[in-house]
Amino acid sequence: MSENIERYFDQYGLSPKTRAFIAKEHGLFIGGEWSVGPERTDVIEPSTGEVLTTLTTGTVDDLDRAVAAARRQFDEGEWPRMKPLAREQLLLKLADALEANLDEFAEIESVDVGKSLQDAKDIDIQGTVDTLRYFAGWASKIGGRSAEASSMPGEYLAYTRKEPVGVIGVIVPWNFPLQTLAWKLGAALAVGCTVVVKPAELTSLSALRFAELAQEVGIPDGVINIVTGRGSVVGSALAAHKDIDKITFTGSTKTGLAVGHAALENWTRMTLELGGKSPVIVYSDVDIEQTVERVALGIFANSGQVCDAGSRAYIHESIYDEFIERLGAHVSSLAVKPGLDPDCFMGPLVSENQMRQVVDYIEIGIAEGARLVTGGPGTSETGFFVQPTVFADCDNDMRIVREEIFGPVLVCQKFSTEEEVVKLANDSDYGLAATIYSESINNVLRVAPQLKAGSVYVNAQSTIDPAMPFGGYKASGFGRDLGAEQLDFVTETKTVWVTIDA
Repeated sequence: MSENIERYFDQYGLSPKTRAFIAKEHGLFIGGEWSVGPERTDVIEPSTGEVLTTLTTGTVDDLDRAVAAARRQFDEGEWPRMKPLAREQLLLKLADALEANLDEFAEIESVDVGKSLQDAKDIDIQGTVDTLRYFAGWASKIGGRSAEASSMPGEYLAYTRKEPVGVIGVIVPWNFPLQTLAWKLGAALAVGCTVVVKPAELTSLSALRFAELAQEVGIPDGVINIVTGRGSVVGSALAAHKDIDKITFTGSTKTGLAVGHAALENWTRMTLELGGKSPVIVYSDVDIEQTVERVALGIFANSGQVCDAGSRAYIHESIYDEFIERLGAHVSSLAVKPGLDPDCFMGPLVSENQMRQVVDYIEIGIAEGARLVTGGPGTSETGFFVQPTVFADCDNDMRIVREEIFGPVLVCQKFSTEEEVVKLANDSDYGLAATIYSESINNVLRVAPQLKAGSVYVNAQSTIDPAMPFGGYKASGFGRDLGAEQLDFVTETKTVWVTIDA
């Protein structure tokens, strides 16, 4: 760890416990055992741009060992055969242990991703705790149904069974590493599945600490397996593995297509939660000051690295000029600081590559003729910081409007009629989310059904809860995480017919 990172940690009082975890020699977690490989991958701290620690670079052989361990536990072990209440109690115990270590996990997530420490506490880690508790409760409440034959002659007892789908391959993204992991694991573990996890190579630390915690509370060996490494090696092998029963992936649409093609070769079930370019519709009846703050939060939280961020705003022409003026003033006042700084609203981007990609899009927007309201293509001397950027007077043919930037860039344009704005909002390859700002319930109830999006937020952005499903339309993927609906994606439904002889 460099002197600059040490000074950064000293300045903001990073805890000794977190420092000790970061300094460990990080390995792979397979079948309840830790192993360290010879090849290492650097972990870069985003606020300084320097090496934080190293990870074991997993191989295809490592992935095969992890799948075999998960298969043994599923086919022969106690987890799928455990009474549902016992699984429920272990998941609750894991949630309690995570909550007891909330500050440590938040620090890990902040320095690994670069995000605000307060957001890491309130959103990432508390959200993980809540998700585990929600799905723990489902473990003892999942069951089939019985029915009478509707047309067949004779007498039968007919019923269904909900059975765990098997070994699930989990590929998680780098922007919300632990929270997304919980989205994938909560339902899967509750029903008795076992998992092999490929964390994002940029942000694997919280998954490794989570595995330690799971072992400490008594989750059986082989239920959770973690293989760090390159997506092109470990991730590809996991998606194509013949002994995986289901793949669940969150990430870019381009990578999701590759994962989906690989999985289909083996008829592997899949859930794909992919990219987004979510529209935000602002009616003329809103409180402008309040809506400006909410629209800004919806795109600049987590430095814009959010799949359902409200990244393209359509503002009614009667308030457009005033809205853009106030939006520019508000955004230019946002605190862009290192993630551990208590005043941080927006931290750095996760990597130099991500920073360069966002800057390239800002330069594309300028070249396309969009009006730069605030922000711009400049970068910091240290770390991966980009100023929050707002473009006005855009149109739907611009690349910055059509393509997912995945960074702190908001594109804005005006609309005249409701029919016009619905067409503009739906004119996208993506369909993950959409947002409506209006004081009129009639506006909301008319437009929400017309928007081609998996989630429609009203007068807020990214209002996500474990009780409600999350997923997209079109190129934003298919299948759902969260909610009771997710249980159908981690179980098989078996129908049993019992003939009753007269």
